[in-house]
Amino acid sequence: MYVTGDSSVASLEHIYYRPQNARINEDVLDWEYINRKPISRLPQIVWGDNTTWAEANIWSLEQATSSKKDLKTVHSNMSHLLAYAKWLESESITWWHFPERESERCLVRFRGALVSARNNGDLAPSTASQRMAAVIRFYKWMHSRRLISPEWPMWEQRFVGIKLTNAFGLEHTMRVASTDLAIANRKVAGAIQLEDGLLPVSVSAMKEIIALADKESSEELALMLRLGFFTGMRLGTITDLKVQTLENATHYPNAGWKRLAVGPGARPPVATKFSVSGAVPIPSELLESLINYSMSTRRLKRQALAREEDRGLLFLTRYGNAYNSDQSRAINVEMSRLRQAGKRTGLKIMRGFHFHRTRATFATELMRISLKFMPVGDAIQFVREACLHKDESTTLKYIKFIESNKAMADAADAFTKLFMGLVPEETNE
Repeated sequence: MYVTGDSSVASLEHIYYRPQNARINEDVLDWEYINRKPISRLPQIVWGDNTTWAEANIWSLEQATSSKKDLKTVHSNMSHLLAYAKWLESESITWWHFPERESERCLVRFRGALVSARNNGDLAPSTASQRMAAVIRFYKWMHSRRLISPEWPMWEQRFVGIKLTNAFGLEHTMRVASTDLAIANRKVAGAIQLEDGLLPVSVSAMKEIIALADKESSEELALMLRLGFFTGMRLGTITDLKVQTLENATHYPNAGWKRLAVGPGARPPVATKFSVSGAVPIPSELLESLINYSMSTRRLKRQALAREEDRGLLFLTRYGNAYNSDQSRAINVEMSRLRQAGKRTGLKIMRGFHFHRTRATFATELMRISLKFMPVGDAIQFVREACLHKDESTTLKYIKFIESNKAMADAADAFTKLFMGLVPEETNE
């Protein structure tokens, strides 16, 4: 069992779940194991008084055993529900608190707390929206399983029309059920949003970040940042890389790059978003550094502590655990320390720097260079394959972003020249 969090507040525990059936044998209750795949890290919520949140934990189990959801989605939902549990404890109210006065209901008050945190900059708009949505999904599930009274005034149902456009440009509107508790994920009108809404950093800033990581962070994080900046791989893919993945790298024709096979179709398989399989380009020098690290005494000591199924992973924590088994908490701690180091050294780019910005940086620079040497269509295809984008529309955003940034920079320069030219004339009047 793996426990996360402070025992005085609600926490998330991960248990090894093995499916069983209950049988009555001569008036004695027996448990019989079922021939189904066990779940090694099933998330479960425990209140601060060490009692379990039975309803939430049953929801977790039902999601984890469903073929429609993967375990990452279950972990995400349960992490949002954990935040709700901690808030309930801090406010000393129960999850079934639905009095007649609307403003006093637990869900209404929680929504207000999320909106306040979003407005104060303590919570990203997307996180606030997703957190409220996850909590509402949990209550809807309880309602469908009759674990909560249908008479309780939880929310008002409403229907929202969403316009969809097909490949032929034809539009139709689909009605989607929503509630009056939903929090809209507000975006800046006209802003070009890259993947996950994060912006790239400049090449010079990238070099400063890598230099800071080499000096202040662990060897593992420094290598992961290089992989993010120079291959564009997501953190979930990086932390699931195997040593054999490096050994099976293939040559990129007529280039100083090699290719790493990732996705469920790779051998060995490596996790990717949307389970997309493909080959990620990697500079030969970086690949060589990673292979040297894989054979280093530092990593071999970690490998010796690891479980059998994790020993092939390239990156392991100092306790021999997989980085991808704790929902990136170990990485988040290291990134927080790196940001603090950046603050101490006056590196302003580290303020609000997140790991995923390495991917945005890679894709932007790769697109910028590709457009110089390839036709637009070829550049789009090249960047899409390198970044394993599921849809071409995601790749196109990088072209729009580059063009928009150049246009804004040119406009700013022109405005500055005009403005600076007007100031002396106005002063002399």
